[in-house]
Amino acid sequence: MSLGRKAFAELLGSALLAATVVGSGIAAQTLSPDDPGLQLLENSLVTGCGLVALILALGPVSAAFNPAVTLAERALGAITTTAAAVLIAAQVFGCCAGVVVANVMFALPAVDVSRHDRSSGGLWLGEAVATFGLLVVIFGVVRAGRQGAVAFAVGGYITAAYWFTSSTSFANPAITIGRTLSDTFAGIAPSSVPMFVLMQLLGAALGVGAVLALYPDAREVAEDVTHLEAVSRQEPGP
Repeated sequence: MSLGRKAFAELLGSALLAATVVGSGIAAQTLSPDDPGLQLLENSLVTGCGLVALILALGPVSAAFNPAVTLAERALGAITTTAAAVLIAAQVFGCCAGVVVANVMFALPAVDVSRHDRSSGGLWLGEAVATFGLLVVIFGVVRAGRQGAVAFAVGGYITAAYWFTSSTSFANPAITIGRTLSDTFAGIAPSSVPMFVLMQLLGAALGVGAVLALYPDAREVAEDVTHLEAVSRQEPGP
């Protein structure tokens, strides 16, 4: 599996994920203008379903769509530093492109910098918790030998995390950056991004720590991640 193919899968998946998040947010705001709770329900369900579909479709190539997950894979030795850098670049570019597409689909300016300030201690804690849980869910499901359930576990977790975290669970540095380009329901002001990303990375680091505490052999965790990709491609695992 070439790095180019993996990067393309990450770019495509990230773009479609960002378009799903922002597009469904715009649609929810239009269809339910006076009911923020219903808007969040619509946004969360569509995002969760979209994640399941994208992971199932692109998982045989590469389906992290999230720099926090890619960095965790690097920390666990599943990928190289070069691969991580290339995949993260693809994820960020893809998310930005997906937001632009969502804006244009709904007849908004292609780039409309968000003014939605999201800066408070509670929101920052929410992002750390959301990302921590995401990492534990992904690698916990893999280590439990339920690789085929990863897509459903991730989709279900993100749908739930929209509601149980104060930040509505961005849990993804790439999509956080992309969402600055849309001044809509799902947007985030550029000034709010640095702390969101910092807390996401902190949550990811704590998540990796929890995974290693639960499954102390880091090599086994890395091999399971690699095996998941191999099984998806119907190739022999390590």
